[in-house]
Amino acid sequence: MDNFLIFALVGFLAQAVDGALGMAYGVISSTVLMSFGVPPATASASVHAAEVFTTAASAGSHAANRNVNWKLFIPLAAGGCLGGALGAFVLTSIDGNALKPFIASYLGLMGLLIVYRAWRAGHPRPFPQKLSGPLGLVGGFLDAVGGGGWGPTVTSAMVGSGAEPRVSIGTTNTAEFFVTATISATFLTALLTGHWQEADGIVDHASSVAGLVAGGLLSAPLAGYIVKIAPVRVLTYAVGILVTCLAGYQAARLFGWI
Repeated sequence: MDNFLIFALVGFLAQAVDGALGMAYGVISSTVLMSFGVPPATASASVHAAEVFTTAASAGSHAANRNVNWKLFIPLAAGGCLGGALGAFVLTSIDGNALKPFIASYLGLMGLLIVYRAWRAGHPRPFPQKLSGPLGLVGGFLDAVGGGGWGPTVTSAMVGSGAEPRVSIGTTNTAEFFVTATISATFLTALLTGHWQEADGIVDHASSVAGLVAGGLLSAPLAGYIVKIAPVRVLTYAVGILVTCLAGYQAARLFGWI
């Protein structure tokens, strides 16, 4: 019961940040799980199982508040599903840690770019539709391998290109439901077919996953409204600062400082 309440609080806070800024649920949740001794692949599978429920609620909130660009959504979700399936298969076969230095470098650069755009306070411009599919492919792959790379990769790229933060966050979060469901299905297939040999103990963490789901479901419906009413410049600054902090956190873990 103690684990359930702890992870319910973690899930609530993580989803509140993710729903409002388009990222960080996976990073926060998987980091807490791994700090409890859960192996990386198991942590990623557990977080994505929880996200199937929380992203559905968040997507509904963003759609209801008209934060979604549906022309970008379709290729973004399709690319994300393909990349997520590939990433989940790779994670159950090899160590994905080799990609982490590149992810941290990318996030650091994008975070600084977004903060610069907020400081310049320029007019938002549409994100190119032809790039949404490839962006989804990369974001889905990194999300499965890193246990939470969808939001930081996709939202930061859209906002960094000058797109409106409200639409970037809403479209990214709505597409995330389909990406998460695909990744979870791939993990399940790998487990059932015997491809994933090191899934021992995943049932032991069911209480933690249930806590993540319960906490996330409580805060997810608020996401769309928060993004709808927040000033553009404030959202841009918030996304840039969060991306920069995530990059710093990843770098600190790589160098063994934490």
